[in-house]
Amino acid sequence: AWERLPPAISALHAGGARVASGRARIERGGGLLARVVARVIGFPEAGWEVPVTVRFATDGDKEIWTRDFGGTVFRSFQVEGKGRDRHLLTEVFGPFRVLLALVPEGEKLRLVVRGWRFFGIPLPMFLAPGGDTYEEERDGRFHFHVEIGGRLTGLVVRYTGWLVVEE
Repeated sequence: AWERLPPAISALHAGGARVASGRARIERGGGLLARVVARVIGFPEAGWEVPVTVRFATDGDKEIWTRDFGGTVFRSFQVEGKGRDRHLLTEVFGPFRVLLALVPEGEKLRLVVRGWRFFGIPLPMFLAPGGDTYEEERDGRFHFHVEIGGRLTGLVVRYTGWLVVEE
């Protein structure tokens, strides 16, 4: 489905070292557990028109994403799933691995949680982080909508905005 992705989405995911920048709106969950999870992972505080920079780097088969939301930096890396997870993208946040299906839906690319692990141990899906997460092209720009929450935490963080790959 790569060939059918809108140009702004495929440009952001083209691979190799690159930098993208833009703006975001960040919302944070208010519950105690949501605040603890957000702090442990390093998610940014709530804000409007927050400057965003994402640095992409590769290390072997890993793509490292370093996100800077107005000075709050957090990092994850993404790898292609292996074995029974071969059709999934694996995003790693510290000891957590989140298995994601990339689902084209019209002009959007949805990221749907299909599993998760802690130190390699599968965890129950009913406790998996989730939310409405997708990418799309609007007005020639890459737009993102990332929602992370769960049954035990409620909303942890929601960040929406746009990025442009710097030349």
